[in-house]
Amino acid sequence: MLSHGTRWKYAFRAFFSLIFHGRLADDIIASFVTTPPQPATPAPRPAPETSDRATQLLALLQRDGRLVDFLMEDLATYPDAQVGAAVRDVHAGCRQALSKYVPLTPVLDDDEGSAVTVERGTDPARVKVVGNVAGSPPFRGVLRHRGWEATRVELPPLPATGRTVVAPAEIEVA
Repeated sequence: MLSHGTRWKYAFRAFFSLIFHGRLADDIIASFVTTPPQPATPAPRPAPETSDRATQLLALLQRDGRLVDFLMEDLATYPDAQVGAAVRDVHAGCRQALSKYVPLTPVLDDDEGSAVTVERGTDPARVKVVGNVAGSPPFRGVLRHRGWEATRVELPPLPATGRTVVAPAEIEVA
């Protein structure tokens, strides 16, 4: 709140500013106008989680490698040789689809079975320490699985409809 003397001073300046300049000086306007504090800009919310992209990737593995058909089939009724032959086709198609849409590289380049050290500060999402784990890093152990990470993800645009369909039913008309 401005004091009585300060208010007279601003009033006097305002009066002459209007007469001689046809407008109020900016500092006079600023002294009487209080701007309410601006609310903090909220951080953008992440896109809602959906299963659309996961379903799409499963659909691509089905389309290119027939993975879902293979996984949903009861293999107990087939001889091992027939299952082995089917696996080769499924493997080739799925590997090709992954290479195209989600190429993968090993998390660790060491050979499985080799001795490795997990240093302090290693990202636990990238390296999982298992077995007789006690104390804190560094840990010495044997690499049991190199892990995989996506180097990029480039899925085709999602269709407007049918986002939960992994593979449509097929009807052959004779």
